[in-house]
Amino acid sequence: MTTTGWFLLIGLLMLAHGLAATTISRLPVTSAIVYLLVGVVLGPMVLNMFRFDPVNNSKVLEMLTEIAVLISLFSAGVKMPVPFIFKRWSPSIRLAWLSMSITVGIVAAFSYYVLKLPLGAGVLLGAILAPTDPVLATDVQVRHAGDYDTLRFTLTSEAGMNDGSGFPFVMLGLALLGAGDGDIGAWGWKWALIDVVWATAAAVVIGIAGGAALGRLSWALRNQDPKHEVLDDLVGLGLIALIYSLCGLAHAWGFLAVFFAGLTLRHTELLLAGAHKNRQGLLVPDDPKADPANDQVPDPATTPLTVSTEALVFKEHLERLSELTLVLLLGGMLTLSSWNWRTWGTALFVFVIARPLSVMLGLAGTGLPMRVKLIIGWFGVRGIGSLYYLMYAINHGLPASLAHDLIQITVVVVGLSIIVHGVSVKPLMNKFGKKSAAAQVQTGTIE
Repeated sequence: MTTTGWFLLIGLLMLAHGLAATTISRLPVTSAIVYLLVGVVLGPMVLNMFRFDPVNNSKVLEMLTEIAVLISLFSAGVKMPVPFIFKRWSPSIRLAWLSMSITVGIVAAFSYYVLKLPLGAGVLLGAILAPTDPVLATDVQVRHAGDYDTLRFTLTSEAGMNDGSGFPFVMLGLALLGAGDGDIGAWGWKWALIDVVWATAAAVVIGIAGGAALGRLSWALRNQDPKHEVLDDLVGLGLIALIYSLCGLAHAWGFLAVFFAGLTLRHTELLLAGAHKNRQGLLVPDDPKADPANDQVPDPATTPLTVSTEALVFKEHLERLSELTLVLLLGGMLTLSSWNWRTWGTALFVFVIARPLSVMLGLAGTGLPMRVKLIIGWFGVRGIGSLYYLMYAINHGLPASLAHDLIQITVVVVGLSIIVHGVSVKPLMNKFGKKSAAAQVQTGTIE
């Protein structure tokens, strides 16, 4: 397809989605399904008008997916209810680290014994497929800053953290294959100390420090006399780029740091704005027109401007654009030869066995209702993060003999995830939402 054709196609899709947003929102499918179907029809499976080769274009696709995930993680961070309370975050932390590790192990075993892949390739495939997606899973995630829904919060915070917690397993898989630096140390000590402990801890520290520093700096500039204008969109993007680059220099996981930077930025700005804690222990902006006893939603006209709030709309627009482009390209990667028992079997195994089992084991003893655990176990949406990990592996020494198999499996799993989770998200979330609201009324949580 020519450049003109690409502009025409993407322009038409953007216009159609923008003008028919209300109609699309009422359909029993997500926008990602529409983009995927367009890509499949125009791609090699049907009309063959374009074909996207992930091997020859791996560097471009790695960059595109990297940017999309970074923007989505920052947006997820600034929408998180703050402050950080361990009891509230405990299920998410378990999912992001414990369930993640269990999923990698289960998928690695399946790959080794059933798919007959080398152990290193199995670990790598597990790391590629284990993270849940922060880009495509918007329908099951926190919708706006201050959304206190337990299910949405858990799924969003899990996705915000496990795109970083999955990176050590990518490095482990590559090392076992002799790719990358090929050195994990005796008994894996180098991998454990550097790729797990140091890279994770440093990422959290860098993210928190960067978010807090920007929050205080922007607040000081806005409230000095005379008033100083702050371009929130540029400042937000600048923070993402700065944090990510610092993590690269420090050998820390940038995805994790960017998420915590967004989270800390919102927390800092709310504290500086004189926010108070509501009955749920969450910080909400003070609003002279609101009744504190009822914790009404603050009037946007009376609340102070913050980088986290003002930049969020722009970031969400970038998310939609990246979703459209990358899912369309995914359709161009799917071929008839991609659909075989190995790809179908892996997708079925991940959706029905690996994800639900890892969630149940990871959340054991948390006290969450079984209904919530079951929904979390189902909505392990795979997407852009998996494509990024795959492209990263290809560009860092993944043997060509294994790249073809991993590409086929990954694109089919992601494609099927978009369809099966996209079709089920609205009915299940609507049903859960009604039950959740009824339970809150009965317990007096809301009035």
